[in-house]
Amino acid sequence: MTYQYLTIRRDGAVEHVTLNRPDVRNAFNEAVIAELSAWAASAREDEGLRVVVFGGAGKVFSAGADAEWMSRMAGYSQAENVADARAAASMFRAINALPCAVIGRIHGAALGGGSGLAAVCDIVVAAENTIFGFTETKLGILPAMISPFVLPKIGVSAARELFLTGMRFSAARAREIGLVHSVVAEEHLDDAVQRYVTELLSASPSGIAAAKALIPQVWGQRPETVADLTAQTIAAQRGSDEGREGLRAFLEKRSPAWVPK
Repeated sequence: MTYQYLTIRRDGAVEHVTLNRPDVRNAFNEAVIAELSAWAASAREDEGLRVVVFGGAGKVFSAGADAEWMSRMAGYSQAENVADARAAASMFRAINALPCAVIGRIHGAALGGGSGLAAVCDIVVAAENTIFGFTETKLGILPAMISPFVLPKIGVSAARELFLTGMRFSAARAREIGLVHSVVAEEHLDDAVQRYVTELLSASPSGIAAAKALIPQVWGQRPETVADLTAQTIAAQRGSDEGREGLRAFLEKRSPAWVPK
């Protein structure tokens, strides 16, 4: 598929997806949302895809919603606003649910929906000078569609502070609250991302997919409530082709078959 606002680069089992609207700081509009949704649907069916790296062209990752798009929203009916919001929510859900690992390569700024896109990444690496913010209340709205993905990352206390004030915050603070996992100097950003890519490619693809699916099912539950689920999950993985291959490789002191040569 050809995209107008995304640049796609494939490197073996790794796909680099770059938001490519640098003239408007990679802001979201309905066209970007539609392209990300289409890409996510394709990626979900791509059995050879193991790692995705999201980035942004130009000086920032994403400054959030496009101003021209927002000005048009002011004239939307209630039904049109609901349909528009549902499309954005569906896009975030689709990326969040991908069975492969997703890394966010964040630089410059990640505001509003940009911070939301960071929240649906499994691993986020940010340049130390990056500014984050759930800035929607500054515009008279709120971070509704991204909230189901942000809250599990940053928790209720940080959300009350940052959602309500709309204040901007540093990459260091983003790491403190769990939105970001690694903060590095911008010149080392690609090296830090590559280290995570290498780690992920050394892990079982089906193991990653199963672990990613398990986390939201177990999070917040009592251990006894999910005891059968966790037992069934590990039993299924132990009996899988990759589970058996991993054990054989360990015993034979060699790399498993899924590790790139």
